Amino acid sequence: MKEGAALVPWFVVIPLAGAFVNALLGRRVQGMPALAAVVITFALMGLSLWAARSVYMDGALLYPVGGWQPPVGIAMVLDGMTSFMLVTVNTVAFAIAVYSRDYMERYTSKGLFFTLFLLMLTGMNGVIVAGDLFNLYVFLEIAAVSSYALVAFGTERHELEAAFKYAVMGTVGSLFILLGIVLLYGYTSTLNLADMGLVLAEQGKHDLIAMVSVLFLVGFGLKAALVPFHSWLPDAHSSAPAPISAMLSGVLIKSLGIYALFRIFYNVLGMTPMVSSVLMFLGTLSMVIGALLALGQRDLKRLLAYSSVSQIGYVVLGIGLGTPLGILGGLFHLFNHSMFKTLLFLNSGAVEYATGNRDLKRMGGLARKMPVTGTTNFVAAVSIAGIPPFGGFWSKLLIIMAAVQAGYLGYALWAALVSVLTLAMFARVMKNAFFGELNERWREVREVPGLMQASMIGLALVCIFSGILIMPGIKEAFLNQASASFHGGPRYAEMLPGQGPR
Repeated sequence: MKEGAALVPWFVVIPLAGAFVNALLGRRVQGMPALAAVVITFALMGLSLWAARSVYMDGALLYPVGGWQPPVGIAMVLDGMTSFMLVTVNTVAFAIAVYSRDYMERYTSKGLFFTLFLLMLTGMNGVIVAGDLFNLYVFLEIAAVSSYALVAFGTERHELEAAFKYAVMGTVGSLFILLGIVLLYGYTSTLNLADMGLVLAEQGKHDLIAMVSVLFLVGFGLKAALVPFHSWLPDAHSSAPAPISAMLSGVLIKSLGIYALFRIFYNVLGMTPMVSSVLMFLGTLSMVIGALLALGQRDLKRLLAYSSVSQIGYVVLGIGLGTPLGILGGLFHLFNHSMFKTLLFLNSGAVEYATGNRDLKRMGGLARKMPVTGTTNFVAAVSIAGIPPFGGFWSKLLIIMAAVQAGYLGYALWAALVSVLTLAMFARVMKNAFFGELNERWREVREVPGLMQASMIGLALVCIFSGILIMPGIKEAFLNQASASFHGGPRYAEMLPGQGPR
């Protein structure tokens, strides 16, 4: 076992222990749940940056749980893609934990909120580091069940309805995934991801694999909210408290949906031309339909929810292309979308916190009263719209260039057109909410508390400077390490210590 591998399980142990302590002591020690969440997420963010550096310096790390070596034992894996996702998820989690310290004062059972928040983070980190399908599924369910409860946290009628709908759709997706795992295990007699890839490469693809591919496309497509599996997302995102809306859109649908989907198809089943074509089509369909539905929304959070469907389409199109440039662009957009969409949902929460309103038609001129919220929302809006030099411009450009390079001119054109629609959409948000004449009812509105402002400013700075991630030197240490992980099953196994060819 390589030096440093022993730290891999701490991505699961730390938030799980924090959730346990919060559940025991949260009601007895005033302020402890929020402080614990901030400290834990900050530690995890630092640990994830260390993980990215370790992978760059030493290669992939593998931690055999209990000392049992894979494929017999349970393994936790840290490679380029894993470290990339850990940095993304835990950076967003830290920003949201800081923001939630003041935002959640308006809710009861604040300790329960942070307990569920840390459980959800445990599940996401567990999905990312899991080296076998069974534990990937277990952690996926931990994150999913926690998110169902958090969507319903306010216990209003519309929140309970949205959580019920989300739980039903999420359970259906989980059943598809579980059935796919059962069929794969029956054919390969192993659950270890790398070993499963080796078995499929040696024995050849059976007709059963086509069925498994469909099951995973539907199951993880539901988790990722791809069109036409997206119907749960607008209600869930708009009904949840703003920090949870940000968590769902920023990282949950990516770790439980996008990451797991592409990890399995690239590193286990193998990305076939047919699967690639289906993913590119679904990605483009999500881009277009999500943008068109968002354009017609008056509720700010529902607009952002449909926009998430659209932006996830860019990620799926890029990675689904299967070319080095496409994968690089898709992963870069995944990171950028995590940052600017988290910021946009936190901005919407700040507006609702200050005004009690989410209707764009009833806003106006709020930038005068809420300059930090207005400025950070502008940064996020121009980044998601793909305006240079913000990070969103570079990731969209890479995806469009990759589609042209691969000969998919139609997909490239749709990606460019949807970017124009996104610009129009967020120009309307800025005009109706923050610019123009100040609505008389908002004369007494004040900016949100300092910690909420600090979180939004930090994410805005990431949006401004994330373009440096594609600069030589930095790109090799972060994005290239992640994209290199998406290769065929046998090669993935060769990257991991002790899991080479049989």
